[in-house]
Amino acid sequence: MAIDVTDATFQTEVIDRSHTAVVVVDLWAPWCGPCRTLGPILEKVTAATNGQVVLAKVNTDENPGVARAFQVQSIPAVYALKDGQVVDGFVGAYPEHVVQEFVDRLQPSESQQTVAKLLAEGTEGSYRAVLELEPGNEDAIVGLAELLVARGENHEALALLARIPETDRTRHVAAQARVQQPDDDYDATLTALLDRVRGDDEARQQFVDILELMGPHDPRTAGYRKQLTARLF
Repeated sequence: MAIDVTDATFQTEVIDRSHTAVVVVDLWAPWCGPCRTLGPILEKVTAATNGQVVLAKVNTDENPGVARAFQVQSIPAVYALKDGQVVDGFVGAYPEHVVQEFVDRLQPSESQQTVAKLLAEGTEGSYRAVLELEPGNEDAIVGLAELLVARGENHEALALLARIPETDRTRHVAAQARVQQPDDDYDATLTALLDRVRGDDEARQQFVDILELMGPHDPRTAGYRKQLTARLF
């Protein structure tokens, strides 16, 4: 079923929705003959995806804001959005088999669907199964590392995280694995470490890890970062 989208609902119905499903935007107008030909084809093909691809129809005569956003010069114009970004599109009316190929490209493969299902399970077994299929899958690595840290298997967690480039997510879990002191105060530890950070790599790493666990919203974090910088430079 197609959704009629306006300038006012575009953010919610298209941009926001595209974070959970692919959204195909059909820009059309009542006077456009090719639009009337293409519209039913798009509705039929997208309906067959069982919600994996959502069709959003925009009347460009009534919603010039959306038309300007896509810099539309002729219609019908069709754009596919995923995670708020345009990932594919075409201009003009095409036969059903061409539209079908377009929509097929937007749907996750069988392997991708399997991975998504396993990640949603969130168990050690499911994460390890994902890594058999995709050894560098960040979601599986982070999820599994969190489970390992929770039961104290910190060395395995760190080895796992080292397999992929560092990100905000991996940095936080790695800090949890390295910091053995489950303390939400940390002041005494940080103060003691300050005198060692300049020439002691292990002390400096522990200091940085504790700041990572405290997080940017802790009012002490910025002050300790300044003290660290002063000691190092």
